[in-house]
Amino acid sequence: MKIGVIADDFTGASDIALTLAEAGMATVQYNGVPKAAGASSSEVAVVALKSRTAPVVDAVAQSVAACDWLLAQGAEQIVFKVCSTFDSTADGNIGPVLDALSTRLNADGVIICPAFPENGRSVYQGHLFVGDRLLNESGMQDHPLTPMRDADLRRVLAEQTPRPVAHVPLPVVAAGPEAIRNALPVTGYAIVDAVSDCDLRSIGRAACGASLVCGGSGIALGLPENFGATALTPPWQPITGPGVVLSGSCSRATRRQVELYLETAPAREISAEDILEGRTSVEQLCDWVLSQGVPPMVYSSADPSTVAEVQDRLGRERTAQVLEGTFAQLAARLRQEGVRRIVVAGGETSGAVVQGLAATELEIGPRLAPGVPVVRLVGAEPVALALKSGNFGAPRFFEAALARMEGRDV
Repeated sequence: MKIGVIADDFTGASDIALTLAEAGMATVQYNGVPKAAGASSSEVAVVALKSRTAPVVDAVAQSVAACDWLLAQGAEQIVFKVCSTFDSTADGNIGPVLDALSTRLNADGVIICPAFPENGRSVYQGHLFVGDRLLNESGMQDHPLTPMRDADLRRVLAEQTPRPVAHVPLPVVAAGPEAIRNALPVTGYAIVDAVSDCDLRSIGRAACGASLVCGGSGIALGLPENFGATALTPPWQPITGPGVVLSGSCSRATRRQVELYLETAPAREISAEDILEGRTSVEQLCDWVLSQGVPPMVYSSADPSTVAEVQDRLGRERTAQVLEGTFAQLAARLRQEGVRRIVVAGGETSGAVVQGLAATELEIGPRLAPGVPVVRLVGAEPVALALKSGNFGAPRFFEAALARMEGRDV
């Protein structure tokens, strides 16, 4: 194995797995730390964790365990994959996990770059932009679990780690890999600017030989070349059968996707209060989904003000647990009843669904959208999954994903 990836959520894992697979590296995604050896033929192993919003001590323990497993498989380089919007809180988990991995790997001057220009994420002067907006003006300031209210990644990370946080500006990046390497600090971390894929490829080449790298999926654009990989399109065998959309993201992009899907398909909105008070159950939702003639949608993608009101009444953690638990149980029931195409919106929701499906290993297929592949859950009856980060995908993503799973275009 050449590259080992530790992803702090499931959509991020499939995102970077797609980047590496398209670059020509044999890639396998594992959900959770495997208990046995991985596939001997793989060049890349991506370990997907549900650690982004976990308690710090749990996130650190899971990440170090994943690192140890990857090293045991022969990984030459570890990538800590975080969201392209650097989702975290003042307590972590990016800083504490980076500290633990840096100690484990004896790494210093670690490159950190969450930029993903294809999806509108860029880093300039150490600040993260979403399109033409600073991160804290992009809607991420209203995220129900990890509100991002500062675009300066140096300040964000400095609140989470005692290690120094430096900055490599865009003119240095433009000067090429050697200039980037020379600008890296001797200790701690370096937020590295990037506004284009060309910048990311230079950063990737600068990371040749580094034991640890951190970033979004874009950070992986330049890494495969260090290992002699050649680009290709991952194969896909169409999967037919009933489909469903499960949406738990409250992002602006997902709310628009939900709004448009409501025009063409039946949908049921769920809330934590309805579930807790017995007005909605997994059994009812399963029966309703199975009774529809076209792939329906079950969603909890309310606007941020509505979500905040519910969290005030029930508590943020309890609200998330109730909704994620419902999506996990529903996905498991639907698979048992023959549903074979599942589109999921939201990182935490995707993690819950994958855990509910007991999916330990996923085959990476071709891209559905930048950062979103179609993946195959291997089993007696294969299941096609699309695990979409809340902010990703075109407005009609749900329809397009369900069609591509069957080998059709819309």
